[in-house]
Amino acid sequence: MTIRNVTDTILAVGVDDATLDLFESQYPVPTGISYNSYVILDEKVAVMDTVDARATQFWLENLTAALNGRAPDYLVVSHVESDHAANAAALAARYPEMKVVGNAKTFAFLDQFFGPEFLAADRRLTVKEGDTLPLGSHTLQFVLAPMVHWPEVMLSYESSEKVLFSADAFGRFGAVTLSDENADWASEARRYYLNIVGKYGPQVQALLKKAAGLEIAAVCPLHGPVLTGDLSRYLSLYDIWSRYEAEEPEKILVASASIHGHTRAAAHQMADKLRAGGAKVVEIDLTRVDVSYAVTEAFRCGKTVLACATYDGQLFPPMENLLAHLKSKNFQKRTIALMENGTWAPMAAKLMRTQLEGMKEIALCENVVTIRSAVNAAAEAQMDALAAELLAK
Repeated sequence: MTIRNVTDTILAVGVDDATLDLFESQYPVPTGISYNSYVILDEKVAVMDTVDARATQFWLENLTAALNGRAPDYLVVSHVESDHAANAAALAARYPEMKVVGNAKTFAFLDQFFGPEFLAADRRLTVKEGDTLPLGSHTLQFVLAPMVHWPEVMLSYESSEKVLFSADAFGRFGAVTLSDENADWASEARRYYLNIVGKYGPQVQALLKKAAGLEIAAVCPLHGPVLTGDLSRYLSLYDIWSRYEAEEPEKILVASASIHGHTRAAAHQMADKLRAGGAKVVEIDLTRVDVSYAVTEAFRCGKTVLACATYDGQLFPPMENLLAHLKSKNFQKRTIALMENGTWAPMAAKLMRTQLEGMKEIALCENVVTIRSAVNAAAEAQMDALAAELLAK
């Protein structure tokens, strides 16, 4: 059982799950995930979200201890996704006098998951943008944040202690404690944001504009640590990410999809040429590294080299997978260089170009490297020309 104080009257009762290997059944989480839930103790008691069904028992132990014999008056549902609202119906049944707070879409989605009979109409408190809920000395103000990252997402701002309950915004992969806000938040927050929320940059920008009008002392997300102290670095990164800008404009990602290793060797040779020219370079082997890390680096860097083998007249699947993920996340505003390999009919550059031309503001390098099986003098000359072009941009 682990209960921590956000403030004297706001308690964190969430659960770390170090056993989860794939978040949303697709994103590797080598250090697990946290399912965050909070309790505000006042004249009225509000529970802020529940947790995933995987963590029900431990969460109920935490919640029961935090309540210390009291019954909650409200359950505020920020986000209906199952890793947060899986226990909404169970909590409503456990405390029959408790009301559930959400917006119209919240209840539509809850009914889809649990059936409309799970909660009587007089126990549903439907709120809109700017509505408030007094608890005593605490007051919650509701801030709608549609598509950050589901349509019903809603933040709550507690005005007396200046705490923002931020739903999935400012979340991070990793099973963590609330005392590690000085740890490397950005590395797994970046991968979380760009893969989970990254498609919805305009909606995040709208949320940041709303947040700018609030005085915030602490941010309580549904995943990851509570953020306190100087919040400007978190807000600055979210601003960069949601505008689809490169966090490190001069850095170059070299991502390769190689069948037998020749394309990967050529990509590594290109990376060395770029480093020799003074560039910061990160290399990713798409056949060995999960695509979520490649997506993250592609957004982080200002330039990317894509090196791909031709496979059955198509793109080798790991590269096709990366391009599909980038397109789905609204990848844009980047410079891209192409390298292809094919023993008898190299097609990868043409196919990658077709995929990239469907994305916004992608500047494709004029020089293209074509390798036939393995790098020879002609291919190396093309690599030198492409490296010079990239370094000049």
